[in-house]
Amino acid sequence: MYTEFVSDVIAQVEAGNDLMMPGTEEQKKVLTQAIVDGKIDPEAVNSSLRRILEYIAATSTVQKYEYSNKPDLKGHAEVTRSAATEGMVLLKNDAAVLPYKTKTGSVAVFGGTSYSFIAGGTGSGDVNEAYTVSLIEGLENAGYKIDKELQGKYVPFVKEAEAKEMQRRKEHGGLLSDVQRLPEMPLSQDLVAKKAESSDVAIITIGRNAGEQHDRKINNDFYLGLDEVKMINTVSDAFHAVGKRVIVILNIGGVIETASWKDKVDAILVAWQPGQEGGNSVADVFSGKANPSGKLTMTFPVDYNNIPSAADFPGVPANDPKEVFYKEGIYIGYRYFNTFKVQPSYEFGYGSSYTTFDYSDLKLSTTNFKDELEVSVTVTNTGKVAGKEVVQLYVSAPAKIVDKPSEELKAFAKTKVLDPGQSQTLKFTLNASDLASFIDDESAWIAEKGAYKVKVGASSLDIKLKEDFSLDKDITTEKVHNTFDLDVDMDDVLENN
Repeated sequence: MYTEFVSDVIAQVEAGNDLMMPGTEEQKKVLTQAIVDGKIDPEAVNSSLRRILEYIAATSTVQKYEYSNKPDLKGHAEVTRSAATEGMVLLKNDAAVLPYKTKTGSVAVFGGTSYSFIAGGTGSGDVNEAYTVSLIEGLENAGYKIDKELQGKYVPFVKEAEAKEMQRRKEHGGLLSDVQRLPEMPLSQDLVAKKAESSDVAIITIGRNAGEQHDRKINNDFYLGLDEVKMINTVSDAFHAVGKRVIVILNIGGVIETASWKDKVDAILVAWQPGQEGGNSVADVFSGKANPSGKLTMTFPVDYNNIPSAADFPGVPANDPKEVFYKEGIYIGYRYFNTFKVQPSYEFGYGSSYTTFDYSDLKLSTTNFKDELEVSVTVTNTGKVAGKEVVQLYVSAPAKIVDKPSEELKAFAKTKVLDPGQSQTLKFTLNASDLASFIDDESAWIAEKGAYKVKVGASSLDIKLKEDFSLDKDITTEKVHNTFDLDVDMDDVLENN
């Protein structure tokens, strides 16, 4: 196990690396034997040890720092609860089904992840939570009544599925990052129809988790599994047949496919992996205690093959990839989708709200850029409830020296809580570095002369206002050394840095 981490241990230490990751027993054995056999430079080992000991000597513990050891756990919990709600993204909300304020009847909760909510990722993507508030607990804390028959069926099913998954991992070397999605519990149409009659609304949770050392899979990961598709279809058909709504919560750490099923449900809330207070955080948004104001930090494509790297990843040969070629260049994420007009399911920067916002009074401090430019825009809450808006500033630049995307995000800011009718003016500052692109032939970052356009909006595709400015001459913001040029004297490079 972990043989891929062992072969270069000696070279790693001699190159000046002090920390071996993931720090396996095999690495220790190889390094120890190399020292015994004299196959490693002893000065490299001593230098590494010296640096580590100097670091330890400077730590608070060794310096006997007087810390209280009484962290404000309650206050910290409030911070994580609030932070999670701030980042949740409302993708869909037909007929304003959210916030859902009715608490007289029961809520039918479907999906195994609803009963085993994912607080954080695996490996280095997780933290040691003091506790975890499940989705069910969060909803109950907020006063919602959970259908007990469904809960009674799901809980033992999920426990058994989790036990089988842990056994599978153990048999495959115990790699916690080698995560497989748990199967969904089979649902009979009769059971779901009964719940549609007795419950006020349905919640379906779709969960995904991942970690280092293993790439995410296309099927049953990016795309929904057949069991998940069947669950969404069965629940949506039954509840819509009696005029009731279906809400999907995405308890995920990355992009999944949404285009094929989003029209079958009434609302979609991306909760991400919301930490130890996760259930309470979701309930805050679900109930309207908090208005969602998060925006997507990635593009949700219609299909995996729409992603620019899809043709080249995971590499060649297909059955056992040894090489992968990076061909997309600067055209990653929204830069690709926007420039080549590839329609996404949900674009970068997208995120809805329980209220609406108007953008006005876009102003530039100058239309002739010299060294910096101030941009201001006013945002007004035109809806009926208080909320926050994330304003995004994109810039389109001239592309005569080097190829560039149609626009690039250069700044963003979130307003304070705006009451209905209230406005706030946000200001952004652009400097030459914000306008610069790297020019290979010049080994420099250069802001190219020509016509520029500022685009301010609610997402990369929802641009509200535009203004033009110009740059009279090229500005070199940073000059670097071309270290790949064989004619460069590396001694000169090191002396100058």
